[in-house]
Amino acid sequence: QVYLLESGGGLVQAGGSLRLSCAASGRTDTTYATGWFRQAPGKEREREFVAAISRSGDDTYYADSVKGRFTISRDNNKNTVYLQMNSLAPEDTAVYFCACAVRPTAVLVLSTSGYDYWGQGTQVTVSS
Repeated sequence: QVYLLESGGGLVQAGGSLRLSCAASGRTDTTYATGWFRQAPGKEREREFVAAISRSGDDTYYADSVKGRFTISRDNNKNTVYLQMNSLAPEDTAVYFCACAVRPTAVLVLSTSGYDYWGQGTQVTVSS
């Protein structure tokens, strides 16, 4: 079992920045890639891919909507994955979830089905 806890969300004005953290505990030795997804208001059935990072941190991938503004990174010594979000816009408002996979894959997975454990989410609200 792997437990994920997100933190760092909050209310920020457009153009501002936030850094989200995803702290893992439990059987972290069994995890591979970690991803960030978000769920916007009124879209409770849709979790949109945001970014993913491989176990080593060598490979990353971003959704086009956040490329150049968000940066995913990890500190394996702390079992924590970060999402640095800059130039935030109102359309970035969502609940942000981190998720980890316990199955290795040749490439980073961009769909929710590729991840096995999920955190409870952290709210990010960007005001205009």
